[in-house]
Amino acid sequence: MWVIAGLGNPGKKYSRTRHNIGFMVVEEVARRHSINLKDRKGYVFGKGSIDAHPLLIVKPLLYMNLSGPIIKKILRRFSIVPEHLITVYDDLDIQIGKLKIKKKGSSGGHKGIESIIQHISSQEFVRLKVGIGREEGIPAEDYVLSKFKRRELPVIKQMIHKAADSVEIIVTDGVDRAMNIFN
Repeated sequence: MWVIAGLGNPGKKYSRTRHNIGFMVVEEVARRHSINLKDRKGYVFGKGSIDAHPLLIVKPLLYMNLSGPIIKKILRRFSIVPEHLITVYDDLDIQIGKLKIKKKGSSGGHKGIESIIQHISSQEFVRLKVGIGREEGIPAEDYVLSKFKRRELPVIKQMIHKAADSVEIIVTDGVDRAMNIFN
């Protein structure tokens, strides 16, 4: 069984910001596979499958930087190894419209990933980094919490679909195959 965790921040204030692209991608996966997402205390959760491969979709709701405790709780509750965790999140260092899949590694300075590594005591999980780019003159903290510009929306929509496609390939055909296609 796979856990697909979209990272973001809770609440209307952040709903369509760059930092919430992970939420947007897992919502697309849930929509495609008719997975009903339900609110729980501290997270949104859904159970389903992709081509008979069982999976759980999780959106931690304790803010991006506090994602670790929820992910730890889900992995423990369902006895899932870290290697079957796919985290989906924004990356400032990847241009809008691009994505990158990694099997494991450090947090790369991403506080949400740092929290997960700390709480599950492992770096051995899949990362799906979705590019949000950077803008000169805007501090990173402000930029990630900004909404996408109107002219960026077609690219964002396409990127969300591409990221959902990559999740499907990871679940059905494995991480290496997905990396060969999407990286």
